[in-house]
Amino acid sequence: MFSIFSLQVCAQVSEVDTSYTLSSAYQKIISKYPSITKVLPGNYASLTEIDDLVYLPGLRDSLKLDAIYTKNKTRPAVVLIHGGGWRSGNKSMMKPLAQHLALKGYQCFSVEYSLSGQKIFPAALKDIKAAVKFIRSNSDGFFVDSSKIAILGCSAGGQLAALAGTTNGETRWEEKKDNISAEVQAIVNIDGIVSFDHPESKEGEAAAIWLGGSKEVQPDIWKEASPLFHTGQHTPPTLFINGKDARFHAGRDDMIRILDEYHIPHQTYLIPDAPHTFWLFNPWFEETSDHIVTFLDKIFN
Repeated sequence: MFSIFSLQVCAQVSEVDTSYTLSSAYQKIISKYPSITKVLPGNYASLTEIDDLVYLPGLRDSLKLDAIYTKNKTRPAVVLIHGGGWRSGNKSMMKPLAQHLALKGYQCFSVEYSLSGQKIFPAALKDIKAAVKFIRSNSDGFFVDSSKIAILGCSAGGQLAALAGTTNGETRWEEKKDNISAEVQAIVNIDGIVSFDHPESKEGEAAAIWLGGSKEVQPDIWKEASPLFHTGQHTPPTLFINGKDARFHAGRDDMIRILDEYHIPHQTYLIPDAPHTFWLFNPWFEETSDHIVTFLDKIFN
């Protein structure tokens, strides 16, 4: 078992794609939405913040997470996964949302994972499951109720969050086999596809790089990486939050039909006229976070 009080911060060795940042996302949409503002991290005396905790040591690269939580009271946890087309992005992009959720009663953990320029699928899924195990094994130190862990992701992170949740109990996706559960009790998917191999899907080069080849070359992998393929009776309650771009809803309605078949709670919110990356900016940030809190409060309380 790891101890959060004895971990050392390790520097990353591999070069990573840094093309997707808060600034690049802002520049992409500012001309169409001139009134938007970036949501930046704040300073909150009530929160404990520990950056760059190593959750998965490696010979060359160690994977880290940022913990944002409240001491002295056990609370549910939320694991946050950034987007970036499986090849870029950074855990720091999730800090404002993590802080907001922490202020609303959740212990939050923004995690990094293997990007496609480092390792291809299923490395990122195994990384995220390792992060859940790390948080659960250190639940006392983080004041986490280990029976109430939600996984939340945006864009590519939404796909990964849904995949981690729909593969609950499938230990073949766990790097380390032990008696610590990698299962999560809720999924929050913010504009992440749930099927690569679907009439609604428009995934191309970025997905092909991450999945080790095109759909024609790797059809089985494209299916295995799709949360829809794994959705069933063990899928936890799920929240979908989407903007206006239909390509990021691929497979959602089919997944909802399966959830209904098994009487699994779910909710869907569409934020009209919101562009992809809406969760990073005002005026959409507060609406997004409010939907998350309302859903998680209902599921966990």
